Amino acid sequence: MIVTDGDGRVLWRDGNHSTMRRADTVGLADGHQWAEHSVGTNGIGTALATGRPVHVYSEEHLMRVLHVWSCSAAPVTDPDSGLVVGCVDVSGTARSLHPATVALVAATAKLAETQLALRMHERDERLRRRYESLRGRPGILLSATGRVISGDPAGDLGERVHLGARAAHFTGRRMILRDGTVALLEPFSDGFLLRPSPSTAPPVLTLSFLGEGAPSATYGDHDRPLSLRHAEILTLLALHPHGLTAEQLSFHLYGDVGNPVTIRAEIHRLRTQLGQAIAAKPYRLTCPVEADFLALHRLLAAHDAASLARAYPGPLLPRSESPEIRRERDELEAQVRACLLRQGSPEDLWAYAQTCNGRDDYEVLERLAALPPTDPRSAVARSRLLS
Repeated sequence: MIVTDGDGRVLWRDGNHSTMRRADTVGLADGHQWAEHSVGTNGIGTALATGRPVHVYSEEHLMRVLHVWSCSAAPVTDPDSGLVVGCVDVSGTARSLHPATVALVAATAKLAETQLALRMHERDERLRRRYESLRGRPGILLSATGRVISGDPAGDLGERVHLGARAAHFTGRRMILRDGTVALLEPFSDGFLLRPSPSTAPPVLTLSFLGEGAPSATYGDHDRPLSLRHAEILTLLALHPHGLTAEQLSFHLYGDVGNPVTIRAEIHRLRTQLGQAIAAKPYRLTCPVEADFLALHRLLAAHDAASLARAYPGPLLPRSESPEIRRERDELEAQVRACLLRQGSPEDLWAYAQTCNGRDDYEVLERLAALPPTDPRSAVARSRLLS
């Protein structure tokens, strides 16, 4: 029997010792990944890909080395987030595994989902009691994953509100609801509150510039496409709230070879997207700004290693060659790494090890490799140290 995470990575297994020895030869062991994109058709990967219980018999496996095995697997779906978080699998030689085993793993997965649902309802009840203790109970209560828990008796919002991947790092974010009204999203205990948005509230500029993905910005209620150059300009203006002249911006972006005329042209193009959010003489941001890289400074000052690990997907604008941004990027990377090495838990270090710089960080991998041999993170860390 095998239990995996949502990516098909083996977390735990147990069974007949001779069968497990044979399983070792094909990678049915802790730390190995069985997603379809890695090994093709197989019980674990196919169950995760289709979202339903499956039985894969012998020759149905894509890889010839697996043709002596049959697998029955069922995915485990988290009722809170609605995401597939794991898989239960029973594997054996083709002669010993009956196709009816799929009913067994389906029932086991359903039991796991029942336990997850029970814990979800307990969290909801604790959150609901805190919400009901508020005088007047303003706003609509949401779980951390956006499920509507209380405050929406007419059901206008449906079962869930899409919050976005980084909602926890931005306070006072404005959202347009299904009925067209505008609300402010605010953290509340382990969840969120949606409150009516004052019509006079200025639009918030939200910048997501950390990590290897494309930089993105939201101004008010609309996403704004950004070139790397415009992302660099907004980064510099956010880092210098009192403003910068065209000459200063040019120097920070290009060094001594910069041309202020180029900067003025780029600012003109940027203002066609952001309107009055950018003022001139000097150039500065005139609206509230929520930026993921600014949030890191607050978490570093609070020495909050767990939140820091969750909030740091990678370096600031990694493709930027701006001297000022490179300096900020290097300083943030060094401070995040030092904080996590000094105060971070294995979970925090593992999160950092998924970033582009943390993936091959020798000291971080050494810490993870020292975890118990049964921990799959230890196997991954040892593999990276040897590669």
